[in-house]
Amino acid sequence: MKQEKLLHSFSDKVYDSCQIDPSLFDKYQVKRGLRNKDHSGVLVGLTKIGEVVGYEKEGDKITPVDGQLYYRGIEIKKLIKGFQQESRHGFDETVYLLLSGCLPGRDESECFSSYLARQRDLPEQFTSRIISLKGLNVMNMLARSVLVMYNFDEKAEDTDHQNHVRQALDLITRFPVITAYAYHTVRHAHQRRTLSIRHPQSNMSTAENFLYMLKGKGKYSRLETDLIDMAMILHAEHGGGNNSTFTIRVTSSTGTDIYSAVSGAMASLKGPLHGGAVLKILEMMTDIKKNVKQWDNEKEVEAYLLKILQKKAFDRSGKIYGIGHAIYTLSDPRAVVLKEKARELAIEKGRHDEFVLYDTVERLAPQVFLDFKGGKSDKVVSANVDFYSGFVYHLIGIRKELYTPLFAMARIAGWCAHRLEELNFASKRIIRPAYKNIGGRKHDD
Repeated sequence: MKQEKLLHSFSDKVYDSCQIDPSLFDKYQVKRGLRNKDHSGVLVGLTKIGEVVGYEKEGDKITPVDGQLYYRGIEIKKLIKGFQQESRHGFDETVYLLLSGCLPGRDESECFSSYLARQRDLPEQFTSRIISLKGLNVMNMLARSVLVMYNFDEKAEDTDHQNHVRQALDLITRFPVITAYAYHTVRHAHQRRTLSIRHPQSNMSTAENFLYMLKGKGKYSRLETDLIDMAMILHAEHGGGNNSTFTIRVTSSTGTDIYSAVSGAMASLKGPLHGGAVLKILEMMTDIKKNVKQWDNEKEVEAYLLKILQKKAFDRSGKIYGIGHAIYTLSDPRAVVLKEKARELAIEKGRHDEFVLYDTVERLAPQVFLDFKGGKSDKVVSANVDFYSGFVYHLIGIRKELYTPLFAMARIAGWCAHRLEELNFASKRIIRPAYKNIGGRKHDD
């Protein structure tokens, strides 16, 4: 009992010692969260990989614009449209683009995809280690598996550029395989489900191979594989400003190995404020479905969204999850692209009424937000890509434990591109921010 009281008292002291007066951030001109006063990101580096556009800035004036996302100078809508017009999956070519800076020709594309497919097979001992981990969380198992991969790489610490590229491609192509194995292991160990370990197929695209390993042959449609491929392309990269990509650039700047750097990015993505947002959106939409009796009644939907903002409904956080983004204002181009395919899938699954509800929430939420702020807010919000991602995954039959790992399966491409850039530009320097101590100094009398 005495120790419990001591621990409780100690915990209170620890908490008190962590508190910092918010006014001091302004006093010392500290840019909290690496954000400027207008909430835009603090410029900390240069990149040629990705570009995110959500507003135009001239002096102190910010003008909202329709969102654009560029991979190596190619707009994401144009990139995906090219793949769709030829009815083929494009994630492998997107990887090629992000890492090399250009799209492959037809022969290069076939050769590159063939190479990636051959690298999917994991060492037998490595596979058995994944199965024996028996973790509770797929993301944690993925991160641990990445660190285990270090032990199977004879050149894990080799700093040669070509070796770095090989390591990056190995990680990118094996992530979906490890994710499927980790998922089945979690279900077997903790949910008493059958342990299904399917060997990766070299004659399938990355998206189809993942669904095959997850669900088995014949248990997914062409539209479902198309959507997984599209989702992976849309999530593959998002500039250097997101938390997990910044994490891999920070760790890579120290010269550490790729497995350590990627595991750090995984830890970042696992956080609910980053990669876990999809789950909150699904929970919120489930709550709306239960409490809004007539989904096609816009007044009723509006009233409930207002209740959410007033902290009177759902989780009492005052947030409409999936609406708003740190950079995008009028629209998120990823959400625009994904939404159209989500509509097709909802029709195929006989769930069009749910899609209409999503569409209604997306249309009404920005105005409800503005009304809630008394019409005085200068913040322009719209649906972000997470708003429709969870809905799509749910329709495909992918369980929620895999939503963030799916994000990681795609973003590993962008992470590796940024790591290679961080390691190879001429004037590289370890990233080392500064903190000002405001705790004062103690002097002996």
